[in-house]
Amino acid sequence: MLEPETMNRFIKKILYIVGVACISASVQAQSLDQAKKLYDEGKYEEAKPAFERLVKQSPNNGSYNHWYGVCCYETGDLEKAETYLQVGVRRKVMESSRYLAEVYFALYRFEESVEMYEDYIGQLTKKKQDVEPFQLKKNRAENAQRMLDKVEDVQVIDSVVVDKEGFLKAYALSEESGSLTLFADFFEAEQAVPSVVYKNQKGDKIYYARETDDNALCLFTQSYLMDHWGDEKQLPMNVNSDGDDNYPFVLTDGVTIYYASKGNGSLGGYDIFVTRYNMNSDTYLTPEQLGMPYNSFANDYMIVFDDTKKLGWFVSDRYQPENKVCVYLFIPNEQRKRVESEDTEMKRARAMLADIRVTWKEGEDYADLIELAYEEIPYGREEIKKDFEFVITNDLVYYTLEEIQSPEARSIYEKVVALNRQIKELEEKLDELREEYHAGDNAQKQRLQPQILQSEQQLAQLYSQPEGWEKKARNAEILYLRKNNTR
Repeated sequence: MLEPETMNRFIKKILYIVGVACISASVQAQSLDQAKKLYDEGKYEEAKPAFERLVKQSPNNGSYNHWYGVCCYETGDLEKAETYLQVGVRRKVMESSRYLAEVYFALYRFEESVEMYEDYIGQLTKKKQDVEPFQLKKNRAENAQRMLDKVEDVQVIDSVVVDKEGFLKAYALSEESGSLTLFADFFEAEQAVPSVVYKNQKGDKIYYARETDDNALCLFTQSYLMDHWGDEKQLPMNVNSDGDDNYPFVLTDGVTIYYASKGNGSLGGYDIFVTRYNMNSDTYLTPEQLGMPYNSFANDYMIVFDDTKKLGWFVSDRYQPENKVCVYLFIPNEQRKRVESEDTEMKRARAMLADIRVTWKEGEDYADLIELAYEEIPYGREEIKKDFEFVITNDLVYYTLEEIQSPEARSIYEKVVALNRQIKELEEKLDELREEYHAGDNAQKQRLQPQILQSEQQLAQLYSQPEGWEKKARNAEILYLRKNNTR
């Protein structure tokens, strides 16, 4: 039996340990309550450190992992968010599936996003809760995956971050392609409508967006009548949507209209769409959503094509802080060309545009094109002729056969031109066959399958040929220039 004095010391020690534990539990509870209050108020940055401490103390606690993962997601730390939300999913925290789906979507891992939405929808169904909003999000992720599979092989040659309100300063359209003016400046309006007015090259037609009675932005057009603008017409509702529609631009053909919409199945915010006006029926074709890299989960809008400069611009707020946007300068393709690769990571990088250099062609120097982008070209100036782009050296590029000085090199490069034309025609034929195949019945599919396979084999043989002939032509031209001392 312990001595009384020893017993007293033992009891005091026990009471001290219990007291410390109680104080620690009280402080932790207080910290958790404070963190949850900040979390519920949407103050994720402030709540984040407390949840980080809690999850370190209890790494297997599903709720702590979920709350900390959500804080990471809401503050842009996606990789950390994935790690902790995965624990939440394993610990059966229902909302972790939903947030993890959002994380995967933001990381362009759309197939995984779809799986997480399916998991979350299944849990909602068991609880007999509304699944429609998340079914729409799942559909959006499936659409994004299709876009990723078909990401366009386009060269984005420059980007500049500017104030959101002043993004038009980064555009320098040639007069041949029309003009862009802020709505408030064009109409001298007191109310700053967040829209841009496009005026065609003839100066007799404008396109713009303004609010309608239901406070949604819709696209309108006006014509110049004698000495004033009038005859305002709203574009039909197969173009305008149930969301905001804005930022129109019309090609020099007068019938192809690009614009941005928050409806029509947008991936998030504004997405870029294209439609065409049918003059015979006075109708517009069903709008087509552009793919990646033009569209993303952020706001993407004001796409413009300058036929004279053979360049284009579009603006996006992806990866940008509030009140800033990035204006991208790109080289438009005559025909849409997909990134032909099985490398999903590479496709993801091309779609995301986190680094535009992944879109550049090896050895290309875009300095002259970037300079051209900001050059003023008045209406009526002869259009810059570019039949192709044949790089001889870093500072010598040919755009027409007439520029090639060596007769031998010109003869060889004619084969390159012919091969590229053959490839283009065969690609267009193959696209038509594939569309016909997908729309046809079983008999039509059996008939078309051999043609498609044959065309694919022909293309596979042709793709590698132009590069070899181009190299021969380049060597012949360089040799000719050296012999004649013209370089």
